Formats: sequence, structure tokens, C-alpha cells
Amino acid sequence: MRFLIITLSIAASLPLVAQQPNAPYDVFPEAEPPHYRVRYEASNTPGELTFPVKYTVWIPEGVKTLRGLIVHQHGCGEGSCKSGLTGAWDLHWQALAKKHDCALMAPSYEQPQAADCQLWCDPRNGSGKAFQKSLIDLGKQSGHPELAKIPWALWGHSGGGHWAGGMVLLHPEKVAAAWLRSGVPLFKENPDRTAIKPYVISDAVLKVPMMCNPGTKEGVTVKDGRFSGVWPANETFLTTLRAKNALVGVSIDPLTAHECGNQRYLATLWLDACLTTRLPERAGGALKPMPTKNAWLAPFLGKEATPEKEFSGDKSQASWLPNEAIAKAWAHYVTDTEIPDTTPPPAPTSVKADGNQITWTADADLESGIARFIIKRDGKKIGAVPEKDTNKFGRPIFQGLQYSDTPVQPLVQMQFTDQTAEAGKKYEYQVISENSVGLKSK
Repeated sequence: MRFLIITLSIAASLPLVAQQPNAPYDVFPEAEPPHYRVRYEASNTPGELTFPVKYTVWIPEGVKTLRGLIVHQHGCGEGSCKSGLTGAWDLHWQALAKKHDCALMAPSYEQPQAADCQLWCDPRNGSGKAFQKSLIDLGKQSGHPELAKIPWALWGHSGGGHWAGGMVLLHPEKVAAAWLRSGVPLFKENPDRTAIKPYVISDAVLKVPMMCNPGTKEGVTVKDGRFSGVWPANETFLTTLRAKNALVGVSIDPLTAHECGNQRYLATLWLDACLTTRLPERAGGALKPMPTKNAWLAPFLGKEATPEKEFSGDKSQASWLPNEAIAKAWAHYVTDTEIPDTTPPPAPTSVKADGNQITWTADADLESGIARFIIKRDGKKIGAVPEKDTNKFGRPIFQGLQYSDTPVQPLVQMQFTDQTAEAGKKYEYQVISENSVGLKSK
């Protein structure tokens, strides 16, 4: 087996000392089935995690044996770490997990704002071990011991992209796919940084599909400022791996800087394609190889893809895309993020009226999520939830959207109060789901 050793460079680290939890992590949704949570305190032991951390997992109803785990990993700093507290409640990501009989996990590292993020986003500093320990403990708590054995699909933002990419490099046999939003392991030496332990890139790493996803304002079209180094780091990561024919590509977000924007509409489709192909039929089985015969390629900063067999450019400077459907969605995304969707969302269920309080349940549309619910009384619209669109980071989303792609707190509820209902009068209520491209359910 062939190996390539790459030195990872990071900012000078703070001393490896335990950090105390602070106020931003004191408010979070309670984890009741189908949600489960474990929390670990900080450790002073070298090689162990120096921050407290919560791991929350969601298990789809009715799944007897899980086939995989989707991890939604936040980025660096208090704001991003705090956003991880709601990740396991995201209806859109739950829809992806449910389709594939997967659990959905959202960690939340309790990192003080001024602390060194590398103390958790490099998985070798204890977060990798803590993550794997949580799978054992959450498996016992949830009655799904297979959590400790099933493969992972990893999504990470910023420092979470460092973490997800690092986990691919360390555990390629466990990773079905990895989406790296605005963050990758750093492969290029930088005289202003302190070199630490090298990663080993084995042949197995080259078989894991990965997608890099920086915003255009992170060094592509805007070449100065806080996040200007993101694209150069991505370019080095991509070129290094593509030179060895790795299954890695890049989707430049044409609208954003470091915020996540509309990336979820491509990320969920891409992960869906990877999970459909790679997940084993039974828990504990080996991942299936990713097919390559129908792959498409596109220049890193291009907007058009072609079948690999027709591509005449430099493949080491070209994104790898698994198939034609993903290539077409990719082309729409890198142009304006408006990926077409022609299928309406699932209809809400369990609609109930208690006095003038209407409640319901609903699954998200896998392609376009949920933007809002429309409420009708006796066939006429009387309101919507939410009444106004408040998402400043992308398309309207029912649950709202934080900087790191998670629902806002407090979690919005599926309920509506009919303020004009008359006591003693009977009404017929209907609830309709509308996805983020405006399609409505039955």
C-alpha cells in the first residue's frame, strides 16, 4: 500500500488545559426520545479533549437497525459552537437521515471565544476519541448499539470542515462521504504558522468522495480580509488529492463569504447520492466502493461540467462529480444556487385542533426543505407559520437558519392559534407545506 505524508500547519496553539463551560452553552433544547445526548467534561490529560462537549443524536422513528450516521459539525468560536446545540432538530437534515435509515448527530464543543479552535477541530487533539466514545454511550442510551459500528457521512463548516476532513484522513474506511464547507485540513506549509503532526494520506483516502464548498468571497473574488485564505487552502487540498485521482471536487458558493448560505440544497443531494451508493445493506458491513464510470469533471472555478471521458483539461485542476444528475445540480448551484426542484414536499400529518390551537407534524422535502406552513380554515387561508421570512443567510426556512446552518433558538413549533375562531362553532382546518422553491404539498 502506498502512503503520502503531508504536514499540517496550524496557528500556534494555546496550552492544553481544561476550559470551563460558560453561559452561551447553558440554553439548549432538552434531549428527549427520539433525541439522545451525552456530555463530557473537559480533560487535563494530554491527548484528550480540553473543552466540554455535548453530542446529541436523533434516531428516525421505527428504524430497527441503523445503517449509518450523518454528522453535522459546527465551526469555530462561541457563536458557531452554540449553533451546534440545535443541529439534531433540523428537519431538512432529518429527511436525509430518515431516507437512509441513518441517525443524525450534532456535536457542540463548549469553546470559549478566545480559545484555540484547533484544540478540537484537529481530531487528534481528543475530539476524535470523544466522538467515538459518544457513539458507544449513545448506542447504549438509545438502544442502538450499532451506532459504534456503522459508517459516517460527515458535514463540517469552517473548523468543522477541518475536523471532517481530518476524520477522513484518519478513518477513511469509516467515512461514506464528507462535505467540507469553508474549511479543510491545511496541507501547505506557512512560515507564520507552527507545523504539527503530519497526516498520512493512504490509498483508502483517495476512494472517499469529498466536496469542498468555500464562498466566493473567501479568496476567489474577494482576495483580502479575514477569510481570504480559505480558497488558497482549498486549492492546495484539492490539487494535492486530485493529482492522485481522489474523488474530490469543489462547489464555489457564488453568493457568500463564510456564512453557509444555500449550500444545504446541494449538500443534501450530493450526500444522498453518496449514501445511496455506498452504505452497506447491514450494520457492520463494509462500505461499498463509489462508482466512477459515470463521473463528470469541471474546472475548479468553472461553471460547466462534462463527462470525464470527454474532458480534455487538466484533471488535477478539475472537480470530480459522481454522475450527470449531480453535475447538473452543481452547475446551477455554482451559477446562482437556484437548483431546480419539480417535486412538491410531503403533506403534513396528524393535524389536530384543541380549541383554537392547531398542531401538526411534517417531514421536510429532501430537495428543498420547508419554507413555511400555510393554514386554511374552511378552505380559505387564515395565516402562515412563519408569517414573515426572517432568514438573512439564504432562502426562507421554517426553522430559521443560523450562520452555521442550524435552526435558531428557541425552536419554532408546528402550531398556529386561530385568533378569529368563534367559541362553539365548528371549523375544518387544513395545513399545507411549502418548500423553499415555492412548491406546495397536498
